[in-house]
Amino acid sequence: MEFLCYHRDRSGSMPLRQALLEAHWAYMDGFAKQLIARGPTFDAAGETCTGSVHIVDLPDAAAARAFAFDEPNYQAGVYRDVLLRRWRNTLGRTMWEFPGGREGGNRYLVLGLGEGEPVDLTPPAGPADGDDLIAYGPLLSDDGTTWVGTAALVRAPDAATAAAVLRTPGRYADIEVHDWSFGGRPPTS
Repeated sequence: MEFLCYHRDRSGSMPLRQALLEAHWAYMDGFAKQLIARGPTFDAAGETCTGSVHIVDLPDAAAARAFAFDEPNYQAGVYRDVLLRRWRNTLGRTMWEFPGGREGGNRYLVLGLGEGEPVDLTPPAGPADGDDLIAYGPLLSDDGTTWVGTAALVRAPDAATAAAVLRTPGRYADIEVHDWSFGGRPPTS
């Protein structure tokens, strides 16, 4: 079962986040084979972390909750809240398999939170859209039966273009767009 976990940072927690960086990476190393995508979100200036995204394949909702709440930054108080939802990997790949690579272009987390009849269950059909999708899929209830939104990681020239990956914006109570970057330990050369 795939889950999207978005830990949102508490205001002023950047020094604590930095102090726990190695502990966070070590914790995530234990889930390396299950991670589909990961990385921090940033403020508009791109200087301060505002959250941390992890898309992970785990056996069940209890394992996902343990993953989210046992994380060292959460335990130490870096985060103010956590969005944890079932998610479906409609692209069938990890961020490391994204043809665009780790670098180049602006990257965004797009969260469309909704209810009712599901929309945007499949990725946009255009080849340019598909080339810029890093991860894409519906957000679901714990049992996987109820649509509660759509989430994407996307490369785009700006936030408005990134938000347009959700083709039916009127069906969402809220659409959030966050600057995002590939996470994890920096690659060694």
